[in-house]
Amino acid sequence: MKYVGGAAQGAAEEQTTGERRTRNRVARSILDHGPSTAADLAQRLGLTQAAVRRHLDALVAENVVEPRERRVYGQRGRGRPARVFALTDCGRDAFDQAYDALAADALRWIAETAGGGAEGQAAVSAFARARVAAQAERYRAAVEAAAPEDRTRALARALSADGYAATTTTTNSDSGPAGEQLCQHHCPVAHTAEQFPELCEAEAEVFSRLLGTHVQRLATIAHGDGVCTTFVPRAPQAPQNPQGQAAPAAAPQTHTDQATARTSGRNPA
Repeated sequence: MKYVGGAAQGAAEEQTTGERRTRNRVARSILDHGPSTAADLAQRLGLTQAAVRRHLDALVAENVVEPRERRVYGQRGRGRPARVFALTDCGRDAFDQAYDALAADALRWIAETAGGGAEGQAAVSAFARARVAAQAERYRAAVEAAAPEDRTRALARALSADGYAATTTTTNSDSGPAGEQLCQHHCPVAHTAEQFPELCEAEAEVFSRLLGTHVQRLATIAHGDGVCTTFVPRAPQAPQNPQGQAAPAAAPQTHTDQATARTSGRNPA
């Protein structure tokens, strides 16, 4: 009987370990893909929706994930939006954010040392631009080597290699401009960016320079959204004459497109 009891205890511990491992897979999938429905998670992980909901209930109880109403950009269709599950701040803390407090303290010191006020903000902005510019140099070769229509995806792959879990989706909407959405499902400095939006603004400016077009930041993790979303408009196609040949290009105009800094790092809603 003693052996049987020990075997039963070992089996229970093994089951608990397996449950925790699967639960971590669920949380990691939300991190990598952004706010997800139970159906999305079941399909990605090869689980039943009932099993996924059981793990989600446990993660909600542990304050790792939280249910939300799915945000809809553009015109909303009929019916109530599907409920999605997103990582909480506590959940994100488990994924490589141990240095957020140190970074925030350093930026606060920079702002205060520069004199505070507008001068302090300018110093923080200069630091943010220098930091992101140095980071972008690692991405430049990959982006420039890609065909123009593939550069947003090349940037997403480079960001993913740095832990941002980035993806792209193509948008073709009658109610708005066509293009791509660059989505970063993880931000290692989300808590710091919440206090210093200059980090988000500098990042958007660098995306604009790397991709050679203006970009618009639609949402950020730092301001409570489930994912950082940047809209990259599609380059207009050259008009064609009746013979199907491209019409002569208009004379180039000298201009500089920069990211929409006023909306970077802010929830437009």
